[in-house]
Amino acid sequence: MKILTILGARPQFIKAGSISREISKYQEIDEVIIHTGQHYDSNMSDIFFEEMKIPEPNYFLGIGGKSHGAMTGQMIEKIEEVVIKEKPDWIMVYGDINSTLAGAIVVSKLHIKLAHIEAGLRSFNMNMPEEINRILTDRVSSLLFCPTDSAVTNLKKEGFENFPVKIVKSGDVMQDGANFYRSLAKRPDIELNSDFILCTVHRAENTDSKDRLREIFEALEEIAQSKAVVLPLHLRTGSLIEKFGIKIEKINLIKPVGYLEMVWLIQNSRMLMTDSGGLQKEAFFFEKQCITLRDETEWVELVENGFNVLVGSKKEKILEAFKSHKFNTDFSINLYGNGKASDIIIKGILNAK
Repeated sequence: MKILTILGARPQFIKAGSISREISKYQEIDEVIIHTGQHYDSNMSDIFFEEMKIPEPNYFLGIGGKSHGAMTGQMIEKIEEVVIKEKPDWIMVYGDINSTLAGAIVVSKLHIKLAHIEAGLRSFNMNMPEEINRILTDRVSSLLFCPTDSAVTNLKKEGFENFPVKIVKSGDVMQDGANFYRSLAKRPDIELNSDFILCTVHRAENTDSKDRLREIFEALEEIAQSKAVVLPLHLRTGSLIEKFGIKIEKINLIKPVGYLEMVWLIQNSRMLMTDSGGLQKEAFFFEKQCITLRDETEWVELVENGFNVLVGSKKEKILEAFKSHKFNTDFSINLYGNGKASDIIIKGILNAK
């Protein structure tokens, strides 16, 4: 059996690494990996793949830095060429970026079976390009591997039980990865207070709004007066902070770090404050409380079970959550599969009709 995996960004490679390690246990499976190049990342050198124990891609398409339409169109063309050459039995895609949608469109035209990892997630915000990508990819898939009960419920509500598709609750491959990488974590080469809050801000809905970005950083500055706040600063966020004239005095801004350094920061932080979807889950995996700087989240089970609180961007709501929100501290509940998602996914593909 040949599986062709389509990836476009470093976080996807980290997730896919867990499944690639599982595939390596099966002599009868050959995996071919395409990197579309959607998100160029200078950190993804040969050392990155060796350090992360991830197979290097077989194909690099170098398509990035374009509009959504141009990027997706060029990806469709190039992915189709590789698919026709490789003749895979299955194509596997992850999540909700343009590379995911491009792969799904190729599959629908060439009538090859598609497995969608992280299927069924919904923010119910149709202004997000990712939401469109998720919905369309789910609709043309043969196997939908859902990380959570709520993802399964979303698909059932949308009528997917009436389509020629199999829905599988697999758990989340990110937990597989967190379990694997926790022992490989590396302390960043920076000075750190022993008791700190880890924060990230990068989502366009926050960074593109002067008012939202200003209120978030005003809240973080106030928190940083009494508790160290460490914030790996995304280049784009930094340029917008400068453009909007937002003053940063107390927050410990550091350069972006690699994944293993980020794992160390999560492990050693007091709590997380973020607008990242992935970090919300990683906070749970490493038993940390999380304040989410968004108005909605795809990971509703974290909020429902009290591990996460949504605060949006208003300064007073952020400060109120930090000072007085009562978080759940019992992390024993199994929300994401306890690190067995990759095994379920590969067995699901092998057993599919």
